[in-house]
Amino acid sequence: MEHRLHAIRRRFDRTAKESYDAHARVQRVMADKLGGSLAHRKQRAGETRPHLLEIGCGTGLLTEILLRDWPDAVITSLDIAPAMLEAAERRIRTKAPSAAANQRLPVSFHLADAEAWAAQAEPLSFDLIVSNACFQWLGIPQETLRHLRRLLRPGGLLAFTTFGPETFRELHESFAAVYRSRGLEPQRHGLPFLSAGEWRTQLQYAGFAEVREESAIRTEGYASVSEFLHSVKATGASASAADAPRGLGWRSLFAGMFREYEKRFPAPEGISATYQLLLLQAEVPS
Repeated sequence: MEHRLHAIRRRFDRTAKESYDAHARVQRVMADKLGGSLAHRKQRAGETRPHLLEIGCGTGLLTEILLRDWPDAVITSLDIAPAMLEAAERRIRTKAPSAAANQRLPVSFHLADAEAWAAQAEPLSFDLIVSNACFQWLGIPQETLRHLRRLLRPGGLLAFTTFGPETFRELHESFAAVYRSRGLEPQRHGLPFLSAGEWRTQLQYAGFAEVREESAIRTEGYASVSEFLHSVKATGASASAADAPRGLGWRSLFAGMFREYEKRFPAPEGISATYQLLLLQAEVPS
């Protein structure tokens, strides 16, 4: 577990410093969608000062929206990567002119592994928990959802976006074609993604009610497979989680995948890549 967390932290530290925001087009769309889906909660908040928890704030794409739409809220934002937190703080300082360099920010940022943090946090601390394009990284999602349920007050809401299993289908089909052409069993490369139905089941097991889900397919165009893979890597993900099979080295595997991808999935820009965007909301009974 520690090795996994260290690898994720190192990967996102690197991308925050180099390229995340320049390539996070889809993540920005997801943040806008998630922020817009919470409009009804602002009306319900009334005169109270709601407490919000953001898991995996990254460079602050969603944090900025929360600050704009919930100016009176107490916002706590977590991330596992120091460079991501630094980028988020810089973003918020530029959006909050009243927060001078030596003044307290309107958001409380914390360096933390959200799964371990949630297990130890004070129960009934938050009215709303949100996360954008992060839950696919959870190592123990079922257990973590139970902890998040415990942190929410009666009537509280968990709302998050993540990627569905159709994401990068072109990449997976191209890899599979190479394996089959060599008489080998295809291996999956990259993160596995849960379906909306699987998330619904896990949320219900965790004690949430009124689970709502939305799914949308978004197609992005790239000049080449290389550009696509560079963009994926620049947002912290990877296309090479599986081991190279015996008799098929990495160079041969990727060269074959490039050829299959370009042949099967051409687009006006060069090649196309599918993203399945999931939005889930689940309430704690009042």
